[in-house]
Amino acid sequence: MTENFMEKILSALKKSGAELYQITETTEESAELFFIRKSLDMQRQKEVHQASVTVYKKFSEGEKHCLGSAAVQVQDSYTQEQMEQMFRDALYAAGFVKNPYYELYNGTGEPSPEVVEKSKRLSDKSLTEITGCFADALFAEDTEKDVFLNSAEIFATRTTCHILNSSGVDASYCKGRVWGEFVAQCTAGQDVETYQDFACEDMDTQALRKKVRNVLEMTRARAQALTAPPAGEYRVILSGSYVREIFSYYVSRSDMSMIYPKYSTFQVGCDVQGDEVAKERINLTLKATVPYSDEGIPMRDRELVRDGKLMLLHGGNRFAYYLKQEPTGNYRGYQAPAGNVPLEDMKRGPYLEVVNFSDFQMDVFSGHFGGEIRLAFLYDGEKRIPVTGGSINGSILEAQKNLVFSRETQVEKEFEGPAAVCLAQVKVAGSTQE
Repeated sequence: MTENFMEKILSALKKSGAELYQITETTEESAELFFIRKSLDMQRQKEVHQASVTVYKKFSEGEKHCLGSAAVQVQDSYTQEQMEQMFRDALYAAGFVKNPYYELYNGTGEPSPEVVEKSKRLSDKSLTEITGCFADALFAEDTEKDVFLNSAEIFATRTTCHILNSSGVDASYCKGRVWGEFVAQCTAGQDVETYQDFACEDMDTQALRKKVRNVLEMTRARAQALTAPPAGEYRVILSGSYVREIFSYYVSRSDMSMIYPKYSTFQVGCDVQGDEVAKERINLTLKATVPYSDEGIPMRDRELVRDGKLMLLHGGNRFAYYLKQEPTGNYRGYQAPAGNVPLEDMKRGPYLEVVNFSDFQMDVFSGHFGGEIRLAFLYDGEKRIPVTGGSINGSILEAQKNLVFSRETQVEKEFEGPAAVCLAQVKVAGSTQE
C-alpha cells in the first residue's frame, strides 16, 4: 500500500467537505495466461492500485432523517484536485439518496483465525508458479482427438485490501485466488462446445483436473444428443453448481436486505421448508471467504439453518441497524452437509439428470426455478440416453417438501456440499412426439 495515496484521499475528502466516508483501498497483482488449444497465446502480469470511496450526507426532509451515499472509484494516478472534485460531486449526488438514517459501522474485533489462515493459502508461491501449476492440471486430461479444450484463460490474483471509515474502522487483509474459464469442443458427430468456469482458493489442482475430465465427457455426450426429452413430469437430478443455486434461495431469503423491505417473511426460529417435509431437512452454514467484509466487519463462519430452522439473519451494517440486529457482513460462500442417499441409489428408477443448462436460475422472490436444457441423461428404467433441448420449470416451495441430497460431496465455487440433489415431480417442457 502507498501511504501517500491514502493520505491524498483523506486530504481531498476533507477539502471537499465530506465528513462521513468509507475508503476501500486495494492493490491487486495478477498473472494471466491465455491459451488457444494447448498453445500459450498470451501472458501478462499487472498491478492495479485503486480505491473505492463512498461519501455519506446527513439531511432531513420534514421529520424524516436521511443518510444518502454515493461512491466513486479513484486511481493512484489521479491528482488531489481531481479527487477533490469527484468527492464534491459525489457528496452532491448523495443528497438525492433518501435512505432512512443509520450510523456507519464502528465495531471492533478480529476475524476468526481459520478465515485469516484460509486467505493465506496461496501466499507461499509466486503468481507465475501458481498459474503454471493450474495450466498443467488444466491440460492433463486433454488427451483425446475428438474432444479437446479449444481455448482457456487462467488468472491468479493476490489482493491487499485496506478498509478505513470515518467512524474508526481500520482493517487490512491479503487474499489470494485462482480463477479462469475454458471451452471444450467435440468434433465427432455434431460440432459442439461447452463453456465452463472455475475458481480456487488453494492449490487443489486435482479438483480442476476432475472438472476438466467431466466437462470433456459431457461435451462428447452433448455431441451425441439429438432429441429433447418427452414433455411431462420427472424425478429430476441436479448436480454441480446447480445444487448451490437451490440452496441460494434460503441464503437470500434470510438476508436482512430482503427482510427489511418485506420481500421475505423469514425470521429467526421459522421453519424455512414449511411444515410438510417428507424427506431431508435443510442444514446450512455461511462460510467466510475473506477476513473482513466490505465494511470492515470481522468475518467468521455462522450456522444459518439447522434441521430446517433459521438460526440467524445476516447482512451488512445498514439493514442490521434498521432491524436492530448484529451486522454479520455479507457472505458469498456457504456449506451444506452430505445427504443420506448414495448417488447409485438416487439413480434407481426412472429419472432425468440435467448436467448442463444454458442458464439455470432461482428467483429468490417467488421461489421459481428453471432453465433451458443443454444436456441431460434420461433413464427410463432400462436405458440411459443423452438428450438436449426443452426446459425444466418448478417451484422450491413445492420441491422442498421432498428434497433428497447425495452422500457424495463436492467443492464448487464458493460452495461445499452434496454433489447432487433430487427433486420430485418437476415439470419438463420437451418433445411432444410419440
